[in-house]
Amino acid sequence: MTTVFFSYSHRDELLRDQLETQLAMLKRQGVIETWHDRRIVAGEKLDGSISAELRSAEIVLLLVSPDFLASDYCYDKEMTVALDRQARGEAIVIPVILRPCEWHHAPFGKLRATPSDGKPVTQWPDRDVAMLDVVKDIRKAAGRFVNPAPSHPEPGRSVSSTTAVASHPRSSNLRLAKSFTDRDKDRFRVEAFEFLAKYFENSLLELAQRNDGIDGDFRRIDTNRFTAAVYRGGKAITRCTIFMGGGFSTNGISYVDGETMESNGYNENLRVDADEQSMFLRSMGMRSFGGQSEEHLTLEGAAEIYWSMFIARMQGDK
Repeated sequence: MTTVFFSYSHRDELLRDQLETQLAMLKRQGVIETWHDRRIVAGEKLDGSISAELRSAEIVLLLVSPDFLASDYCYDKEMTVALDRQARGEAIVIPVILRPCEWHHAPFGKLRATPSDGKPVTQWPDRDVAMLDVVKDIRKAAGRFVNPAPSHPEPGRSVSSTTAVASHPRSSNLRLAKSFTDRDKDRFRVEAFEFLAKYFENSLLELAQRNDGIDGDFRRIDTNRFTAAVYRGGKAITRCTIFMGGGFSTNGISYVDGETMESNGYNENLRVDADEQSMFLRSMGMRSFGGQSEEHLTLEGAAEIYWSMFIARMQGDK
């Protein structure tokens, strides 16, 4: 069985838990077992336990984020040891890009990262798809450590009929339900709104750079509202307003065609929701026929829904 070590910042614990959930089949099949510092039991020495597990693991996952890069422990201790072991052929190091950061200039920047193309997990429209991509790469890496058992025991050695027991046996079924307060959800909604604003601002700039005769306009009205517009040859083609709240929604972010200072109506609304493990955005489905909502949206997925609504009129304009 291949041991997988998680090197991560505790600020990314929620994402680590989501990844470990996706690894369930690999664990059930006996392909891997996982270890991270939350497995340390009372009375054990932290540094000693972490160091021992890190130096014995066959696969080391670097869960990369701004907080990972800022952590002296993750960067200077765990990452350095992991890369040294890989250089000696003792382990495989896999950078898992969780959140956008300048990881290409890190010592592991030349390694092949996962998910595909090093696109951060949080920027995938569906986070489960991103995690599945990571799991596939871990399965491939674990396959390199699978050695067939010898058909005959070596002379003088006894062979047990069962798999060797780990020195620190433990269950992998340690995931507990999380609860999210109203404060947590409000902070997530603000984070989502700020992401939407930056997404629209950057997309408008890129749109204008790539297309002659096109101008984009992004205006931040206040902390809770911004507008966007695109012009072709000076003529407005599409406009929208995105704002916090909207109608009866107190925990959502609304989209309206055109520019408005009103907050009573909207063409689509994204509201904050949560399950036992994470917070996410859920659309009301007003933009699609039949009102089918889209669930478990990442910030990237939510932003792309609103951008698609905004640019659809322009793409259909001749």
